[in-house]
Amino acid sequence: MIGLRARTLVVVAVASAVIGWLADVLITRAGGPTPVLPLSSLLTVLLLVAITLGLGLQVLRWRQGKAKRMINPLLAARTLVLAQATAYTGAVLGGWHVGVVLEQLSLIALRSDQSVLWFAIAQIVGGAVMITVGIVVEHFCRIPPEDGENSGKGPHPSEGEYA
Repeated sequence: MIGLRARTLVVVAVASAVIGWLADVLITRAGGPTPVLPLSSLLTVLLLVAITLGLGLQVLRWRQGKAKRMINPLLAARTLVLAQATAYTGAVLGGWHVGVVLEQLSLIALRSDQSVLWFAIAQIVGGAVMITVGIVVEHFCRIPPEDGENSGKGPHPSEGEYA
């Protein structure tokens, strides 16, 4: 399985920022509300991060030999996919709200209530936490390379496989 790439995460975040900025411009100029998620959505982000981290710690314990019993390999694979999805979701969430913040900064002198700006900043922090946890848990799922006959051969000789 191909691991997360920083460049892909950056491209996703930048594309989301452009779309978020454009959506904010179009919606607010048409008289609509600013497209920002409410603070209550951070509870969902926190729940997703906690589940991802919990499953990742199970895989890490197994990988380090500290688990009492072997984990299901399908659970390890699903944990890896969940970690990657969490990182990509964090890039989209954070990127969208970066675009909104960029537009709202130009309106900061015109608004008396800056709560929308703070909501967007909180979502950016939530997205950054999701990206971080996704990358860390993906690292938890990496199995070190084995020493043997085929060691050091292949497309990426210094990398291990995923659990």
